[in-house]
Amino acid sequence: MASSYSTDLKLELMVTGEKAGQWGDITNSNLVVLQQAIAGYEAISLNATTGATLTFSNGVTSNGKNAVLDLTGTITTSVDVIVPDGIEKTYILKNSTSGSHAVRVKTSSGTGPSFDTTDKGYKLVYVDRTDVVDVALASPPGGSDKQIQFNDNGSFGGITMGTSGQVLTTDGTTASFGDISGGASWQAVITADPANAVAGNGYFCNTTGGAFTVTLPTAATIGDFISFIDYAGTFDTNNLTIGRNGHNIQGAAADLTVAVERAGFTLVYVDATQGWLLKDN
Repeated sequence: MASSYSTDLKLELMVTGEKAGQWGDITNSNLVVLQQAIAGYEAISLNATTGATLTFSNGVTSNGKNAVLDLTGTITTSVDVIVPDGIEKTYILKNSTSGSHAVRVKTSSGTGPSFDTTDKGYKLVYVDRTDVVDVALASPPGGSDKQIQFNDNGSFGGITMGTSGQVLTTDGTTASFGDISGGASWQAVITADPANAVAGNGYFCNTTGGAFTVTLPTAATIGDFISFIDYAGTFDTNNLTIGRNGHNIQGAAADLTVAVERAGFTLVYVDATQGWLLKDN
């Protein structure tokens, strides 16, 4: 009976009593193919318009049997790298192509994942005999997708990097970079009421030229906050007054006068009864 070949790596499977005197050579050839599948690297030059089809020749090394494939070449349109149907295998892929076009990795009959036009990073993929699956983006067992894929193009997991000082946030479904929130938005030094203080702002108040009043907002909701700092250390001689603008301050229907040198404090609105409360002072 003649040899047959394994489904995925096309190793030569000999039958007892056949291939007399050839077992050593054939076994060595099989071992070389196994080494290629475990640790092999090969650069695959893609055709500019048609990409490439990986080969799996019987009993010998082939480009599709490598563990790591570096996709190279200058492409002028989006192209495919095709794995024949019926193959089960994993790959580490790197997109080293030139040209701002997508590279899709798929089986002959499948759809598969793509490197987008700017993604020159890596993918770990699994070929399941019918299609190619991007393992790095797949959901882990028993849970939703919490994994992050790092790329070389300044992005990871499909998220484009933000600007300096921004942080990564998520709502549990999508993620993006944004400005840090929660602290006061500090304003330029003031020497008079800035036409009513604005919730979420911080004010450096300079009373060197004389005492003045900063009026609280007309409307307020729970959690609104405003911060104030004695800019020049003169609150003790020229007081800062916080005009209540119809709201209670510390539960009292009265303006708040600050006469402490270098005072720094934050008012937080709670409700109509207590109004604005001192968070720190």
